[in-house]
Amino acid sequence: MIDHNISYGHQYISDEDIQAVVETLKSDYLTQGPKIGEFEKNFAGYLGCQYACMVSNGTAALHLCAMALGVKSGDKVITTPITFVASANGFRYLGAEIVFCDIDPNTYCMDLDKLEQILVSSPKGTYKAVVPVDFAGYPVDEERLRKLADEYGFAIVVDACHAPGGSFIDSKGAKQMVGNCTYADLTCFSFHPVKHIATGEGGAVTTNRKDLYERVALYRTHGITKSPDLLTQNDGGWYYEMQDLGYNYRITDFQAALGISQLKRLDWSIRRRNEIACKYDEAFKDFPIKTPYRADNITHAFHLYIIQVDADKRKGLYNFLRTNRIFAQVLYIPAHTMPYYRQFGWKTGDMPIAEDYYQHCLALPMFPTLTEEEQDWVIEKVKEYVGE
Repeated sequence: MIDHNISYGHQYISDEDIQAVVETLKSDYLTQGPKIGEFEKNFAGYLGCQYACMVSNGTAALHLCAMALGVKSGDKVITTPITFVASANGFRYLGAEIVFCDIDPNTYCMDLDKLEQILVSSPKGTYKAVVPVDFAGYPVDEERLRKLADEYGFAIVVDACHAPGGSFIDSKGAKQMVGNCTYADLTCFSFHPVKHIATGEGGAVTTNRKDLYERVALYRTHGITKSPDLLTQNDGGWYYEMQDLGYNYRITDFQAALGISQLKRLDWSIRRRNEIACKYDEAFKDFPIKTPYRADNITHAFHLYIIQVDADKRKGLYNFLRTNRIFAQVLYIPAHTMPYYRQFGWKTGDMPIAEDYYQHCLALPMFPTLTEEEQDWVIEKVKEYVGE
């Protein structure tokens, strides 16, 4: 019997994390100081990319990617309906027309066969960008996506907010970390408390293109720069220029200090999450429960562990677990069915795989500090209800 609530996700703040934040709070900088650059360097080094730009949250990261690519009103951008709405909204802020592409029934990521059908049906160059989501931590096939991008002329912005620490083996046998941008133009991350790296709020953009990095860095701080290489003139050490209209999307130094400390545990977090996933898999193998698919060539980051159950039982299971202090979650409501996106003509029936997924999905507790006792309780209660 568990006498406390178990949420679907939860941050882990260690004594080392707290000490790192305290030291920064006692330093000369609370924001725009050296910890941000240190976090960027460490994060880029971990992923194997050239540039990382830390920002205020994952939504800001997506918006900044759209700005860096020069997205404007009327540009067409393709994304998936099974995601938090920010994946679409970050481009919609600039007036982009959002085109939804249905999901793969196994991975729940964007179905690249369906994407290719969309691309083939329009002249090359029709779409400004494609924004796949590494849903629940499953890496999308970036290598295939790159081939499509080269053929059809769009930019790749991977929403990897679920997948830091995830990876895949490409056709050459090379391990590719999610976010290293070997195939993507830009990748976005979130450091929300339920994510792998928790900084309260926070996010990042990674890229290997200097031009895109410089634009993201410019737009995150009002469009202002002090970089001598970018100034049109220089009146002295105090001089800065607002070169474009940007935003205040900065992260603080104490958040960066927390992120630096948390990054050190990311590999452990991925291992622990996969251990938890394997235990769930084994527990449910003889029950009418669909467990997450994993291909042999990927490392799933397991931000979420999502099962699918009979549609007639899903709501009942959700409520039953809550009565037993297990706060599972339904993730996500298909974005194209939201009232905002319905106004553009999207309707129920447009994305049949995504809509079917939504009727069956439930995210069970998944975080690295989930105890054996807590997971056993979750498993017991899921079996108790589904086995009825």
